[in-house]
Amino acid sequence: MTPNAGLKDLPWMTSEEFEFLLSVVGPLITKQHTKMRRAITAKDRLYVTLLFLATGETFSSLSAQYKIGASTTSQIVMETCAALYQVMKKDYLKTPSTEAEWRTIAHDFESKWQFPHCLGALGGKRIYIQPPAKTGTFDNYKGRCFVTATAAVDANYKFIYISVDTHVTASDAGPFAQSGLCKWMDSGLLNCPPPEPLANSELKIPYMFVGDETYPLRPDLMTPYPSKPTDRSQQILNYRLSRAQRAADNAFGILANRFRFLRNTIYLEPEKVLKILTASLCIHNFLLERRSEGYAPPGLADWENEEHSLVEGTWRDKGTGSLRPAEQKRECSASATAEMQQSLLCDYFVSPAGYVPWQEQHVSNEGELLLVTL
Repeated sequence: MTPNAGLKDLPWMTSEEFEFLLSVVGPLITKQHTKMRRAITAKDRLYVTLLFLATGETFSSLSAQYKIGASTTSQIVMETCAALYQVMKKDYLKTPSTEAEWRTIAHDFESKWQFPHCLGALGGKRIYIQPPAKTGTFDNYKGRCFVTATAAVDANYKFIYISVDTHVTASDAGPFAQSGLCKWMDSGLLNCPPPEPLANSELKIPYMFVGDETYPLRPDLMTPYPSKPTDRSQQILNYRLSRAQRAADNAFGILANRFRFLRNTIYLEPEKVLKILTASLCIHNFLLERRSEGYAPPGLADWENEEHSLVEGTWRDKGTGSLRPAEQKRECSASATAEMQQSLLCDYFVSPAGYVPWQEQHVSNEGELLLVTL
């Protein structure tokens, strides 16, 4: 079933990367031959699963191509995805749990995106599904049902947290507020470092996640000033924050570009969507960690030229299909502590301690981020 000369239907994966995945998942998906029929090999099971994830083809389509039943194809994909997540989650989809691990992530954000004390960039997406028969109540948009994924991403586009609301109901709270991550933040269970001085400064502020304007402003979650602020320091903060937050946009963009099942309505139950999504995230993180140029070549994600002008990545040419931003329900007012921290960061970014020399030229007088079109 698998091609002998390379993986022509998986151009972003090398044979070595495929063999590694096979080595870790093979023992869990190998089946025994019976007197009646020969078992489908672990190699073929993995290959069909990767094709489903990468192409977004239906089980019926793959069944016709590879001469196996549609129900068998479905079973193979679900079993293999569950096995991939089981054997890879510890190394490739792990939320940091120590102060040292969080500091490593914050160091990467500061060195790559010049945003201090950042624990991760938050992003939320709607995943459109076929309404399951006789199950729960699901949010819908223009008659289309969806579940919601909430994620945190590191500076290098790797996912460090994911949750999928598989039984989404109408609520006064948005998807982030209902996520496990928000509950851990509220309960102080993340074990992140205590407030520490910013670089070149005696000013102590907490470590924090970053999110776009739809997220609530909190001491542990920094968001931009809404609309178009006229204060120059606020414009600079929005610029600096947007550079860090784009890590989440690019992570989902790369994911949808490579795992194209996400680009269409998924005709599966929510629990199965969770299985295939978490397996895909493990593979995504694995390939990024290996610095796979086939998976994430230069230019696929947003990048900055020598003048630090932002050039949008090629994944944006085709977008993310039906994978759409989740609508958060931002609180009407933030705490005085959160607003003070936002103001302190404004002052820091325009001070000699936190200033970067190119920031003024990349923010318009209206506070918008300037892009370069190639």
